[in-house]
Amino acid sequence: MAILGIDIGGSGVKGAPVDTVRGELLAERHRVPTPQPADVTGVVEAVAEVADAFSGYDRIGVTFPGVVVDGVTRTAANVDKSWLDAPAAQLFSDRLGRPVSVLNDADAAGVAEVAFGAGREQPGLIMMLTFGTGIGSALFLDGTLIPNTEFGHLELHGADAELRAADRAREQEELSWEKWADRVQEYLRHVEMLLSPRLFIVGGGVSKKSDKFFPLIDIRTPMVPATLLNNAGIIGAAVTAEQAGGHPGAIQVDAADAGSRPD
Repeated sequence: MAILGIDIGGSGVKGAPVDTVRGELLAERHRVPTPQPADVTGVVEAVAEVADAFSGYDRIGVTFPGVVVDGVTRTAANVDKSWLDAPAAQLFSDRLGRPVSVLNDADAAGVAEVAFGAGREQPGLIMMLTFGTGIGSALFLDGTLIPNTEFGHLELHGADAELRAADRAREQEELSWEKWADRVQEYLRHVEMLLSPRLFIVGGGVSKKSDKFFPLIDIRTPMVPATLLNNAGIIGAAVTAEQAGGHPGAIQVDAADAGSRPD
C-alpha cells in the first residue's frame, strides 16, 4: 500500500509516495515553494498542490516545523502565528479528502533513520539531532518515538542552544569548522549529561559535510551522520501515517517495527 509523505520546510514543501516496507520513494519528489507568509491557508494549499501531483494513495503523513499534539500544532516558531493551536490534521484531511497524520519534522526524520537508516536495529536510547536553521531533536527508546522533544531550546550561556550551535549560526557568524565544532561539542556534552544516550544521529544539511567537523568533536557517545538526508522527512511521515491507521493523534510510532511487514 502506497502512502504519501509530505515534508513542510522553511523554503519548500515536498512529497512523494513511499514504500513503507523498504523505506523508499516510489516516484520523484514533487516540490513547491513554501508560501510567504507561511500561514494556514497558504500552507494547506501548498500541501494540496504537492498531493495533487500523485494518485493511488489512501493515507497521507505530513511533517510540521513545531510541536504537534493530537493533530494540533502547539508552536509556530518558524511559520506564521496562525498555526498556533490550529487543528492541522483536520485542516489537511478536509482539504485532501483522506486521513492525514501530522507530526514534528525532526520526529519524522528520526522515524525514518531509526526504521531504515543510521539508527536501524539500535536498542536503547537513541537521539537524532538536525542542525540547520535551528536544532531539531527526536528521541527513541528501543525504536519507539518519544514525540515533541525540543532539545534545541536547552539553555546554554543564557540563551537557546540552537542560537549558538545550529548551522545557521555557523553561516551567519562565518565561523570556522573548528570554532563551530567547539560549540556543537559543548551542546552535545550537555545533552549527554542529561540523557546519556547510546547513539547520536546527526542530520540536517550539514550532515553531508560530517567529515569536516566530526573529527573535531570529542564526546563519549558514538555519533554517526544520517543516511536518508532530504528524503527522511517524507519517509518518516509516511511510516507515521501507516502506523496511525488514519488516527491523527496516534504518533507514538514504533520505528523498529517499520519495514518488518510483508509486501
